[in-house]
Amino acid sequence: MVMAMIDVQNLPDKRRIGIDKVGIKDIRYPITVLDRVYGKQHTVASINMYVGLPHQFKGTHMSRFVEILNEYHGELISLKSIKEILHKMKERLNAVSAHLEIEFPYFIAKQAPISKTPGLMEYRCRMRGSLKEKIDLEVGVQVPICTLCPCSKEISDFGAHNQRGIVNLRLKFKKFIWLEDIIKLVEKAGSSEVYSVLKRVDEKYVTEYAYQNPKFVEDVVREIAQNLLSDDNITWFAVEAENFESIHNHSAYAYIERTK
Repeated sequence: MVMAMIDVQNLPDKRRIGIDKVGIKDIRYPITVLDRVYGKQHTVASINMYVGLPHQFKGTHMSRFVEILNEYHGELISLKSIKEILHKMKERLNAVSAHLEIEFPYFIAKQAPISKTPGLMEYRCRMRGSLKEKIDLEVGVQVPICTLCPCSKEISDFGAHNQRGIVNLRLKFKKFIWLEDIIKLVEKAGSSEVYSVLKRVDEKYVTEYAYQNPKFVEDVVREIAQNLLSDDNITWFAVEAENFESIHNHSAYAYIERTK
């Protein structure tokens, strides 16, 4: 005879304080995402899953998060499936809200500009969703760029300092948009793009191209914002750029957020 086991999580809590987010954080999990060229791309994500816990419950059932995630093992993870997962989380955990954050490396084949030498570029991508009364979905990318300082170029007799920077862009939109298109939008805003493989002829081209295309960190976020503000598909965005300055003991930073 199997004795009934006490469900401690479902016991009442007398403090009457709800919890905004409780769940599992940083679970590493294999996922499949859309790839514009190859159809699908297999990667490994870091996933956070939370729910809003009503005040009357002592705790949530942590194992149920993983059980729900396992139901989508091997399937394509998209904004559509994120909606489904959020609804299941909220229902099965008797929650007032559900939150899902997925971050993963995404690889794009990219040729050097002159020699056309192939290489793979890694970009950090994110998909986030929340469900309360309605669904809120967001996609984000982290893209490396190169910037050359306009001030340094202007005041120097020869040369100008440049540096690698990182742009984080988060978007909300009406219709589907490819990760590749978001990444390309960011790359065009720098002084030059960053590559995984460059031959000497490519280094010459990239260096000279950046010199002819100087950008402050302010220029980078403004150019991205200008493009997004003119796109009717975008409903909200937040863009931040950080330059890892090569001659200063600090980073340069700029941020723009807009709701359309």
